[in-house]
Formats: sequence, C-alpha cells, structure tokens
Amino acid sequence: MAPWTRTATERYGVVKWNFNGEGKRQLPLEVGETVHIQEECEGWYRGYLTKNKRKNGVFPASYIHVKEVIIEKRGDEDVIISADMPLVKEVTTTLREWGTMWKQLYVSNKGARVKRVQRLMWDLMEWRSQLLSGTLPTDEFKELKQKVTSKIDYGNKILELDLVVRDENGNILDPEKANVISLFRAHEDATTKINERIKEEQSNVQMEHCLISARIQSSPTHSLYVFVRNFVCRIGEDSDLFMSLYDPNNQTIISENYLVRWGSGGFPKDIDMLNNLKVVFTDLGNKDLSREKIYLVCQIVRVGRMDLKESNSKKFTQNLRRPFGVAVMDISDIIKGKIDCDEEKQFFIPFAPVLAENDFLHTLLNKVTSSRGDSGGQGLWVTMKALVGDIVQIRKEYPHLVDRSTVVARKLGFPEIIMPGDVRNDIYLTLQGGDFDKYNKTTQKNVEVIMWVCDEEGKVIQNSICLGAGDKPVSEYRSVIYYQIKQPRWMETFKVAVPLEEMHRIHLRFKFRHRSSQESKDKSEKNFAMAFVRLMKEDGTVLQDGLHDLVVFKGDSKRMEDVSSYLSLPSTRHHHGDLHKGAALSRSSSTLSGNAGGLSVSSRDSFTISTLVCSTKLTQNVGLLGLLKWRTHPELLKDNLEKLKIIDGEEVVKFLQDTLDALFNIMMEHSQTDDYDILVFDALIHIIGLIADRKFQHFNTVLEAYIKQHFSATLAYKKLMSVLKRYLDVSCRGEECEPILRILKALEYVFKFIVRSRMLYSQLYEGKEQTEFEDSLKSLFESIYNLMRTDYTTNLLNRLAALKYLPTVLQDVEKVFDGKLLSQLLHDFYSCIPPEKLQKHKVLSMTEIVSSKLFRKQECRDVLLPMMLMELRVALASMADGPHDERRNSLELLNNILEVLSRDSVGETFQHIQDIVVSLLTIINRTVISMRREHALIVT
Repeated sequence: MAPWTRTATERYGVVKWNFNGEGKRQLPLEVGETVHIQEECEGWYRGYLTKNKRKNGVFPASYIHVKEVIIEKRGDEDVIISADMPLVKEVTTTLREWGTMWKQLYVSNKGARVKRVQRLMWDLMEWRSQLLSGTLPTDEFKELKQKVTSKIDYGNKILELDLVVRDENGNILDPEKANVISLFRAHEDATTKINERIKEEQSNVQMEHCLISARIQSSPTHSLYVFVRNFVCRIGEDSDLFMSLYDPNNQTIISENYLVRWGSGGFPKDIDMLNNLKVVFTDLGNKDLSREKIYLVCQIVRVGRMDLKESNSKKFTQNLRRPFGVAVMDISDIIKGKIDCDEEKQFFIPFAPVLAENDFLHTLLNKVTSSRGDSGGQGLWVTMKALVGDIVQIRKEYPHLVDRSTVVARKLGFPEIIMPGDVRNDIYLTLQGGDFDKYNKTTQKNVEVIMWVCDEEGKVIQNSICLGAGDKPVSEYRSVIYYQIKQPRWMETFKVAVPLEEMHRIHLRFKFRHRSSQESKDKSEKNFAMAFVRLMKEDGTVLQDGLHDLVVFKGDSKRMEDVSSYLSLPSTRHHHGDLHKGAALSRSSSTLSGNAGGLSVSSRDSFTISTLVCSTKLTQNVGLLGLLKWRTHPELLKDNLEKLKIIDGEEVVKFLQDTLDALFNIMMEHSQTDDYDILVFDALIHIIGLIADRKFQHFNTVLEAYIKQHFSATLAYKKLMSVLKRYLDVSCRGEECEPILRILKALEYVFKFIVRSRMLYSQLYEGKEQTEFEDSLKSLFESIYNLMRTDYTTNLLNRLAALKYLPTVLQDVEKVFDGKLLSQLLHDFYSCIPPEKLQKHKVLSMTEIVSSKLFRKQECRDVLLPMMLMELRVALASMADGPHDERRNSLELLNNILEVLSRDSVGETFQHIQDIVVSLLTIINRTVISMRREHALIVT
C-alpha cells in the first residue's frame, strides 16, 4: 500500500454522503459536516472534524467536496472562513441551521411544517447553485439576491428564529455602524413584509390543490417522476428490470422502457446508481391522461441459466435471458393529479412470478393488478410524483427532483406539441411473435432472436440499439427465451437510433437460434433461419408504422450473413389472420419459392415485428416527402404543393418547421417569378387553418416560436402582400374566389409573416424600401375597403370576417408602420362601410381596436375617436329598439373608451364624450319606459 502523504496546502471539505465509519480507524461522517484534511492516500483522506478536533480518522475522498477557504489569525486561534461570496455563505449557514431544525420537526411529527421548511430549503439550494455558477448578469443577480434574502427572512420567521435586519439592497446591517433609528426602521419594514408574505401564503394554501388540478388540465405536456428505492426479490442471478407506463384497456405500452440492471447480490450492478435510480416519463399529453387506466409496470427478466433448479455448474449455459415475473401498480389517480403525492412517500409494488413455462410476460401483465394477494414481501419500492410540463420546464421548476443525471423516458409517439428545434429520429421496434417448426428435433425449439443494425454492405452499426432509457446503447439485441414454445410471443420493445444521413443504407437483420441448457450442446447450435427489413423504402419514405410479417429464410449459416444473398429479396409478405389477437400466422402466404442467392424461403416458419417511427425528419407520406425534398424533383413541385392540402393534418404539424422552411425556400429561390407564389400562399393558408383547428390548437405556440426564432425569408413580405391583394381584388369583383374566407381567418398569421419578413429585410438593408412597403400596405388596405363597399350577396361573409379579423393584425403591423398612418387607414376602413350597415359587427370590431396599444396613443386616438363616437351615437340611437346583445355591445364599447380616456387627458374630445353620455341617458330612459310598457302588456 502506498504511504500517506501530507497535503500541500491546508484543505477543508464538506461531507456530501453519510459515512458510517465502522472500521477501526474510520471517522463517521454526516452530510453537511466540515472536515480538515491533513493527509491523503489512494482515494482516502485522514483528518478531523472542524467542530471537534478530537474526532479524527480516515474517510473516503469521494464522500468529500473540497472547498476553498480563508484562514484568519484572531489572537492565538485560526479562524476558518469560506472563500464564497457573503450571500453564498449566508445561504450555506442558513441551510445548515434549518437542516437541524427540519430533522427535529420530522422527529416530532409536525408534517405540515416539515413540508414548508423542505420547500424553502429546496428553493435556497437551487438559488445557491445559480449564485455559485457566476454566470448571472448584474440585473438578474440583484433580482436573485432580493429573492434569496426574502426567503431567508421568511423562513427564519416561521421557524421562530431571530430576524436578520438588512438595508434596501439586502445586505446585513452592521449594528456597530448603523444608528439605532435606522436599525429600528429596517426591523419594522422587514417585519411588515414578512407578515404580509405569511398572510399571502395562508390564502394561497387553500387554493393550491385547485390550482394544481387546473394546471394539469390546461397544460399540454405532463410527466411522471419515479424514484426506485429498492427491489426485493429472491432470484439468485442477475436481472433486468424494464419499467414503463402501460394502458391495460388497450394492452399497449405507452412509454419507453426504463432499464435497471440489478445484480444477484441485491444491489444495482452499477453500484454508483445506488440511491440514484430516478426516471422521468415525459411527453404525456391530455389524451394520455384521459385514458381510463394507466399502470406503472415492471417486467423482470432473469439473466443466467435456462432453469433455476439447475445447479450452478459450468456445464450449464449462462447469460440466457429468461422471463421471471412482473410488478404492476395502478397509478391513474396519481398521474392525473387526483392524488398529490409527497415525493418522500414510498409505494410497494408486489411481484408476480411466472408460474408456467408457457406464461408470456405481456400476458402476465394483463392478469396481474397491484391489489394482488400476498407476494411474500417481494417487489419494488418506489416514490413518484406527477409533474406538469416538459423536461425543460420540470428541470427548472423541480431541480430537487429532476437534475441532469435523471433519466428521461419519452413517450412512444410524439408529444402534443413539437417545438422547433426538438429534433428526434427514433424508431421503436417490437418483436411481436413467431411460429417455428421443430423440424428434426424431438421437442420444440427454445428460440432466441438476435438482431443487428447493418448497412448495405452487411457491416454492423455499432451502438445503435437502446434496450431502455438509462442504459448504454449496444450493438446486438438478444430476445427473451421461452422454453419449448412453438409460437413465442415476445412483445419486447426497444429503440433503434442511427444518424439521419445513414438511414437510406440501413436494414435490420434477424437471426434465429435454438438455445440449449447444456453448454456443450449450445456451442454446437447454429443459426437456423434469418429475416431482414429495410428501414427506408425505395420511394424515400420511412418504414410504415404497424405490423410487418417478415419472410423467414433458411440456408447455410455463412450465406445468411452474406448481405448479397438476401438484400435484393423481398423482406415482407402479406398479413393473414388476426395478428392483434395472437392468431397463428399463415405459413402458406408467401409468394416466394425456391432458392434465391443460396437461401430458401421457409414456408413452415413465420416472424412478425411492429414498428413506430418518431422522427421530425423522416416522413411516411410520399406527398409530403416530395415537398420536403422538392429540389430533387423540381418538375413535380406544383403537384406536391397541391397534394399538401390532402395530407393528414397530424403528419403536416409533425413536420411543421421543415414544411414551412420548404415553402419559404421555394418562394425565395423563385423570387424573380411568380410561378409558385399562389400555390405557396395557398399551402401557407392551409397550414394556418390546420393550426386554428381545435385538434391542433396547441401548435399555435409552435408557429409563434417558428416566426420569432426560425423564419428567415427576407423577401417573403412582397410576395405575400401581392398574392393577398390579388385575392382581395378578385373577391371585390364578385368573382368566385374559394379561399378568400379562409384567408381572412388566417389574416393574423399572414401579417405576422409579412411583418417579420419586413423587419428582417429592414435590418439587413438598413431600412431600405420603407416607402415602397408603406405604399403596398396602403394599397392592400384599399383592396379591403373595396371588399367592404361591394354589394354582392356572396361577399357578406367576407365583410363580416374582415371586420372580425382585421383588428388582430394591429399589434404586428404597428412594429413596421407609422401608428398615425395606420390609424388613418383604420378610420377609412370603418368609414367606407355604408351607414347603418353591419352595425353590430362594426361595434364589436371597434371594441377590439379600443383594447389595442394603438388606441392608447394620443395621436392615434385623435384620428380614431371622432369616427368611433359617431358610429356609437348611431348605435345608441337605435339601441332602445334593438336586441339585448347589441345594447350590451354598444355599452361595452363606450365603457372601454371611457376607461382609456380616464387614464389620459381627454382634451378637445371632452365635448364629444359629454354629448354621448347625454344621448346614452336619454336612450336608457326610453328603454326603461319601453320595458315598462312591455311588462304592462304581459300582465294584461
């Protein structure tokens, strides 16, 4: 053993793990204690506790976080001071003090206060990390400092500790330097603020559960945090635990597996993962929460001998994956937020073993529930908590639960919202089942499926298979082995992840092998059949989701590994029978026969897989692929733009960013012609219309994010304005123009694209062509005026739509257009409508204008207000005889105008307001008289 060496400098550290110190010279340690390190040797330190020098000994270096300190001489004593900034020191000291009291509260069973203090400590720990990062800008640092000091003062108050008196910047006041009056005032201010905070929290506690439930219902993304505390099971061999979310009604796994490799000694195989087996099942949507039942399931696969009864002798084959049992718990109420779980509360999920050799694990899932009988104490111990938000949100809001080391298990499928930048290229493959003849054997085979991901030359793509989240990728997959089963049903799901650029070269190769329990016999066994499937089809689309009945080939073992022998052959055959219900696969369905490349089709064997593609770059739709890859076949561009309208909406929104990029690239690369302008514009209107649909309304956020962060077409505004004007002019002439109503409904987002494009162009060319842009916008408004003036009966809906949707563009247009000029355009828009026509809709539209930022500007209000008051006077004059909702709309408009004017000086408009109020009082009087007459008639 190497000798002990003294440390070069004085070293101090903080204990980050409890250490029992049961050895003869070992020093017991508790989390949070500080130690003075004197010597070191091969991963061990020797030293003593700073608070008690008599307690000395050796302790593991991995349990200590070394800290920088400053040692000051005070008389004959050395005083150790942390080198951290003063606020960090205060937080550290506070956490230590609170931690001691928190333990005392826990022991005395004061649950409510324990949780309150626990939440306060979590906040301080998160903020301390941010302070230590040193990456905060000055303004954010000041804001965080105020939050930290406020939290400390609040915590001290509820723990009945002394109040820390601070100055206005949050710094602790020195009693020796501050006068008595300033200390008293600071103390008084701090007490007032803390008391207000306590009152606020008391009122919030009552609403907390309601708010949690409401947030769960409104959020489009949900997650489930699971912490595996322990696994108790008498196996005696290594095992793999596959945890996932399961829908028992549809009998489907709905999430990726979380894989924990458990050792035969009763601990995780990776001992560093002890007390750190945490996973977040994320991407769950409202549809998932609306499922009648959701289970947390764990499938246990034993890794070892064929039969546990066999003695542990070298003559028996090892490392065989064998089914062992399942553990199932109904978590419907937890994941839906009906039960607010404490993250410290542990749940026991009992274990149900495989009782017969022909019991498949997925079949056992459907038989077992969490309310099963006595499991003999065998099962899983877990804590769990439902979290609201995607992985980015929950890492920010729940840092004490979810950190960078927490494993993320995604949903099998896309989340309800796919934000720009969320690039994913995952293919989930499920081994469904097979039917294998025993041929010349006396008993059925113990079939093992081995799979590799190969390129077109047959070379295995390394580390391209992921058996479960939390596990390292592997290059080879081996299935569970069912003993002497003719029709094994595996239902094992795993993920294939390969680089996007390699996808067209990739295929999956399956080998089938009989495994013997005797090692000598097992070594002599060779692969008896193979199958394969390409991940991409010849038309460039990715493998379709669903079942695939693969052709099983037989032949020489070397031939089955020679890619030239099989890759040119058809890999799938048509399905026969009800595969979902486990019916036998037809063995006479293959249209292939004879030898091909030295391989023959096995008519007596069959094999079925299913796939699910979760890719934001690969599509299964030929039409959409043609649009996304439009440069490959430019001659088909017009057809592909037309086909976009008939493609399933789910596929379009899944590839929203790429589709929009393609549309605007087409527009930009054909900027000198208008050959594709109308087609691209129509496609854009179709996409905006899709997102307006309730089914895809959550993608509004995605579209907004795309416009702000990813859209870059600087010339698009010219073409969009040109096509929009063309459509409006056609409609004004009374000619048939099918998409005009859809265009008006999409006006808000059309203008968002126009404005963003103009802003990018202006930034790039320093404001060039502003006059031309303003002229184009005026011309566009003139076309809208003409639409409002026309008397064609077919245009009534269009005019109503223009009144409804035009106010939605103001917030964006104001960014690139003079507000006063825009107000004049709006004035002309409302003025061009014939008097006393569309009165109700004009009032509603003006109400939206009054609520805008534009109306708050004096110069804009001077243009709009006289026109609005004139319209309002006409509306009020007929109000007594009009319907109730029209009276209410007019009053709401007047109320909003008065509310805005109350904030500003009304100036010369005062007389107008006075007149309108007099008119209103007159109308109200007439209305009351009319209502009395109606009442009298009813009584008579």
